[in-house]
Amino acid sequence: MPLEGEPGSQEFITSYARAQETLKARHSGETFAALIRAYTSSTEFMDRLGIGTQREYKRMLIKAEAEFGDMPLEALEDPRVRRDFLDWRQKVVKASGEREGDNRLSAISAMLTWAVDGSRLPANHLKGFKRLYHADRSEIVWLPEHVAAFMAVAPIELQRALIVALHTGQRQADILNLTWTAYDGEVIRLRQGKSRRNGKPGPLLTIPCTSALRRLLNGMERTSPLILTTKTGQPFLKRYFAESWEKAAKHAGLDKVMLPSLDQSVKLHFHDLRGTAVTLLSEAGCTPQQIATITGHSLKTVHTILERYLARTRGLAEQAIFNFENSPRTKFANQLQTVDLLKKSKEEKSNVEQ
Repeated sequence: MPLEGEPGSQEFITSYARAQETLKARHSGETFAALIRAYTSSTEFMDRLGIGTQREYKRMLIKAEAEFGDMPLEALEDPRVRRDFLDWRQKVVKASGEREGDNRLSAISAMLTWAVDGSRLPANHLKGFKRLYHADRSEIVWLPEHVAAFMAVAPIELQRALIVALHTGQRQADILNLTWTAYDGEVIRLRQGKSRRNGKPGPLLTIPCTSALRRLLNGMERTSPLILTTKTGQPFLKRYFAESWEKAAKHAGLDKVMLPSLDQSVKLHFHDLRGTAVTLLSEAGCTPQQIATITGHSLKTVHTILERYLARTRGLAEQAIFNFENSPRTKFANQLQTVDLLKKSKEEKSNVEQ
């Protein structure tokens, strides 16, 4: 590594000492890069993280290794290393945005926490870093006109993906991995990839198919083991699907839509369909328990989603008023009318005089 400062200066001496430590760390293998290899091959990483999370952590840690790979393990014990990571995040933010910058630090922090738990480090000096990106999509759902706009311009393979997502409430990864063997003509059975923890698969979900979903599936040719494929019958790659979806959504005008509950335009994402499915199930009168059996959420998570997604949902409000107007128990309230007491008094007096 290049030395800094003029020979004999304090800056040069410090730089030389740092270089010596780096060479020593390289020789002993105790570097940031070595820690990454140990972490990504550990039982905690392989068995306790979902497949998608593993893939993303590896991607982000590779980026971090390019920047900090030679860093000695001793440097991670110094609280000032936090500043090094935060400064690097600023570079990432300029190139790839706040979300990517935060996510890279999250991956590093997860690794450092693992190292602390395994007595490799005394502390995680990145723990509790302040995130820059804040996504609140609690009120963002696809309205009927958005679905119609997408279906009018999207290629058929993406139309199919939308219908499956809207009628099952499942994640993108699980939908794209659905096989024909999971569908028996009446229900879809699947284990969510995100639920795999401790090396064990998640619980088996049995999702009864709506008539619209059955109509779609029964009318499709089974050209692949997978239900959803590209137009050439190949499995969707994650990036290809995302790019194709974004292109179709933009063509449909969904990159800037106005929702009744928001004061500025938003971009609709594929994963907003999951919240939309929860909203529709609730508006149809389903209980949180019933919704959980369809989507695979925990009951606690369903309640949280309903509180967020349905905060200002017009359809639910309309249903509530419909129930109020038609329930025998509220008949007395619906028959209430204002009475002008002065006018009533005059009418009564007139009747008496007659």
